[in-house]
Amino acid sequence: MSMCSGSMTAVTKTLPVLNDLASCCTPLSASPLGEQDARTLATAFAALGDPVRLRLMSLLMTADAGEVCACDLVEPVGKSQPTVSHHLKVLREAGLVTATRRGQNIWYAAVPHQVAALRDVLSAGGAL
Repeated sequence: MSMCSGSMTAVTKTLPVLNDLASCCTPLSASPLGEQDARTLATAFAALGDPVRLRLMSLLMTADAGEVCACDLVEPVGKSQPTVSHHLKVLREAGLVTATRRGQNIWYAAVPHQVAALRDVLSAGGAL
Protein backbone atom coordinates (compact mmCIF):
# COMPACT_ATOMS: atom_id res chain seq x y z
CA MET A 1 0.00 0.00 0.00
CA SER A 2 1.32 3.42 -0.96
CA MET A 3 2.34 5.78 1.79
CA CYS A 4 1.82 8.74 -0.54
CA SER A 5 -1.00 11.09 0.15
CA GLY A 6 -3.13 12.72 -2.47
CA SER A 7 -5.87 11.74 -4.82
CA MET A 8 -5.27 9.56 -7.85
CA THR A 9 -7.46 12.07 -9.72
CA ALA A 10 -4.96 14.86 -9.05
CA VAL A 11 -3.46 16.78 -11.93
CA THR A 12 -0.85 14.65 -13.70
CA LYS A 13 2.20 16.17 -15.34
CA THR A 14 4.80 13.98 -17.01
CA LEU A 15 8.35 15.22 -16.69
CA PRO A 16 10.43 14.65 -19.85
CA VAL A 17 13.04 12.01 -20.50
CA LEU A 18 16.12 13.95 -21.54
CA ASN A 19 18.14 11.42 -23.56
CA ASP A 20 16.97 8.89 -26.11
CA LEU A 21 19.69 6.29 -25.78
CA ALA A 22 18.10 3.98 -28.33
CA SER A 23 18.68 6.47 -31.15
CA CYS A 24 22.04 7.61 -29.83
CA CYS A 25 24.59 4.97 -30.37
CA THR A 26 25.55 1.83 -32.22
CA PRO A 27 27.41 -0.99 -30.45
CA LEU A 28 30.89 0.10 -29.41
CA SER A 29 32.36 -2.68 -31.53
CA ALA A 30 30.58 -1.47 -34.69
CA SER A 31 32.34 1.88 -35.15
CA PRO A 32 34.35 4.46 -33.22
CA LEU A 33 32.21 6.41 -30.77
CA GLY A 34 31.73 10.10 -31.42
CA GLU A 35 32.26 12.71 -28.71
CA GLN A 36 28.57 13.57 -28.17
CA ASP A 37 27.51 9.91 -28.11
CA ALA A 38 30.29 9.21 -25.61
CA ARG A 39 28.99 11.98 -23.35
CA THR A 40 25.43 10.70 -23.58
CA LEU A 41 26.47 7.14 -22.76
CA ALA A 42 28.82 8.23 -19.98
CA THR A 43 25.95 10.09 -18.30
CA ALA A 44 23.74 7.01 -18.41
CA PHE A 45 26.44 4.60 -17.21
CA ALA A 46 27.51 7.03 -14.48
CA ALA A 47 23.91 7.16 -13.29
CA LEU A 48 24.02 3.39 -12.86
CA GLY A 49 27.42 3.51 -11.18
CA ASP A 50 25.98 4.01 -7.71
CA PRO A 51 24.62 1.16 -5.54
CA VAL A 52 21.57 3.16 -4.42
CA ARG A 53 20.64 4.03 -7.99
CA LEU A 54 21.06 0.41 -9.07
CA ARG A 55 18.72 -0.64 -6.27
CA LEU A 56 16.22 2.04 -7.27
CA MET A 57 16.32 0.82 -10.88
CA SER A 58 15.73 -2.72 -9.66
CA LEU A 59 12.78 -1.64 -7.54
CA LEU A 60 11.26 0.29 -10.42
CA MET A 61 11.84 -2.47 -12.97
CA THR A 62 10.21 -5.06 -10.72
CA ALA A 63 7.29 -2.93 -9.52
CA ASP A 64 3.95 -4.70 -10.00
CA ALA A 65 2.22 -1.50 -11.08
CA GLY A 66 5.10 -0.45 -13.32
CA GLU A 67 5.62 2.72 -11.33
CA VAL A 68 6.35 3.68 -7.74
CA CYS A 69 5.80 6.84 -5.74
CA ALA A 70 9.10 8.36 -4.62
CA CYS A 71 7.89 8.25 -1.02
CA ASP A 72 7.56 4.45 -1.26
CA LEU A 73 11.22 4.07 -2.25
CA VAL A 74 12.67 5.59 0.93
CA GLU A 75 12.29 2.58 3.21
CA PRO A 76 13.50 -0.12 0.78
CA VAL A 77 16.81 1.66 0.09
CA GLY A 78 17.26 2.91 3.65
CA LYS A 79 18.04 6.49 2.65
CA SER A 80 16.37 9.79 3.47
CA GLN A 81 13.67 11.16 1.19
CA PRO A 82 15.91 14.00 -0.11
CA THR A 83 18.66 11.48 -0.92
CA VAL A 84 16.24 9.19 -2.76
CA SER A 85 14.86 12.18 -4.69
CA HIS A 86 18.39 13.20 -5.68
CA HIS A 87 19.20 9.71 -6.97
CA LEU A 88 15.91 9.55 -8.89
CA LYS A 89 16.69 12.93 -10.45
CA VAL A 90 20.05 11.63 -11.65
CA LEU A 91 18.35 8.59 -13.18
CA ARG A 92 15.72 10.80 -14.84
CA GLU A 93 18.32 13.17 -16.25
CA ALA A 94 20.12 10.16 -17.71
CA GLY A 95 16.88 9.09 -19.41
CA LEU A 96 16.57 5.84 -17.46
CA VAL A 97 13.35 6.67 -15.60
CA THR A 98 10.30 8.80 -16.20
CA ALA A 99 8.64 10.96 -13.60
CA THR A 100 4.97 11.88 -13.38
CA ARG A 101 3.75 14.45 -10.88
CA ARG A 102 0.39 13.70 -9.28
CA GLY A 103 -0.51 16.46 -6.90
CA GLN A 104 2.27 16.65 -4.30
CA ASN A 105 3.86 13.32 -5.26
CA ILE A 106 6.10 12.17 -8.06
CA TRP A 107 5.73 8.66 -9.46
CA TYR A 108 8.69 7.03 -11.19
CA ALA A 109 8.88 4.28 -13.78
CA ALA A 110 11.86 2.63 -15.45
CA VAL A 111 12.26 3.08 -19.19
CA PRO A 112 13.04 -0.49 -20.30
CA HIS A 113 14.08 0.45 -23.85
CA GLN A 114 16.69 2.83 -22.42
CA VAL A 115 18.18 0.05 -20.29
CA ALA A 116 18.10 -2.25 -23.33
CA ALA A 117 19.91 0.41 -25.37
CA LEU A 118 22.74 0.44 -22.82
CA ARG A 119 22.96 -3.33 -23.01
CA ASP A 120 22.97 -3.23 -26.79
CA VAL A 121 25.74 -0.63 -27.01
CA LEU A 122 27.98 -2.96 -25.01
CA SER A 123 27.18 -6.00 -27.15
CA ALA A 124 29.98 -7.29 -29.29
CA GLY A 125 27.60 -7.69 -32.22
CA GLY A 126 29.60 -10.63 -33.52
CA ALA A 127 32.77 -8.53 -33.81
CA LEU A 128 34.83 -10.74 -31.49
